[in-house]
Amino acid sequence: MISPPASPSPILTPRAAAAAARASRSDRSGRLKRFLFVCSQNRLRSPTAEQIFAGRPGVDVASAGTNNDAENPLTDELVRWADTIVVMEAMHRGKLRQRFREAIDGKRIICLDIPDRYRFMDPTLIDLLEARMARHLP
Repeated sequence: MISPPASPSPILTPRAAAAAARASRSDRSGRLKRFLFVCSQNRLRSPTAEQIFAGRPGVDVASAGTNNDAENPLTDELVRWADTIVVMEAMHRGKLRQRFREAIDGKRIICLDIPDRYRFMDPTLIDLLEARMARHLP
């Protein structure tokens, strides 16, 4: 009997491939806390957060955007991967609750109240992220 051909894998951007790899990786040791940073487009705030917290010991990080045309759109898989979801604005929390009601069950959701007026890796944005995340990081 001949097996049907495998369906082709979707073509992913390097960012999306890295996020998918993180989302499918499980931490068997239980030591890493998984943080998912969320903004609208995943171009400025959440990627900045991902980059600055990526090197912290004891954490694994990813980022995504709530908009369908985001660089790395928010998926059910990413939401389920995270222990803690960090949104930049209250509207992101609302979209998260609306679109991923089952996946967020039992998840901690933190709103940093950081408006969309900063460039990627803006020093002021970095200061805000570090100050507002300090009490939430291991």
